[in-house]
Amino acid sequence: MAVRSDDTSDDRRVRVQGVPVDSFPRLAPEVERGAVRRITVVGEEILHRRCQDVTRFGTPELSRLIDDMFATNQVAEGAGLAANQVDVDLRLFVWDITDEWGVRHVGHIANPVLDEVPAEHRSLAEESEGCLSVPGPYRVVPRLDRAVVRGRDKDGAPLVIEGRGYFARCLQHETDHLDGHLYLDRLARRERKAALREMAGAQDETFARRAAVAAKLGKH
Repeated sequence: MAVRSDDTSDDRRVRVQGVPVDSFPRLAPEVERGAVRRITVVGEEILHRRCQDVTRFGTPELSRLIDDMFATNQVAEGAGLAANQVDVDLRLFVWDITDEWGVRHVGHIANPVLDEVPAEHRSLAEESEGCLSVPGPYRVVPRLDRAVVRGRDKDGAPLVIEGRGYFARCLQHETDHLDGHLYLDRLARRERKAALREMAGAQDETFARRAAVAAKLGKH
């Protein structure tokens, strides 16, 4: 992937909620606090419909959900996780991803809306993509190479997150989840069927690996 002239910044600090910080632990604090939840799998109804808006902010329940989503994402070795992937019908997702420029991005957003990009400014990147709710297979999916998502943090404060490369892909992928779409929906029918067959063969190994990571982290 080509590096644009404005992608040459030497600032490699971790971005938490989009803001650079001078230090950050290997495991996000939310992971330490959170409990691991079951990840829903393609075919479950909650993954295939639009989620409800978050309307109650600043609550212990919302904070606990975010902590649990971070812990679940960590155990599953994911880049991001949407609330309906832990069987919760809310427009909320979390992320912990290091992009191809070596910058780690960590955060959460509620009620995300992606900015529309005019056709003349769109640039697509075709890269491999997987999903924790489709355990195993990866497929090439075209996505915009830059994305801006607007929403709220857990306390209701306005939040704007911009991503490029793999992080932009993550923002688009997770917003898709909240609209009831999986990356499989962007594939041709034959490719989608092949991915589902591959998932069936890889599922047990994937679940066993997640259980092993959970045990290592003391998360049961």
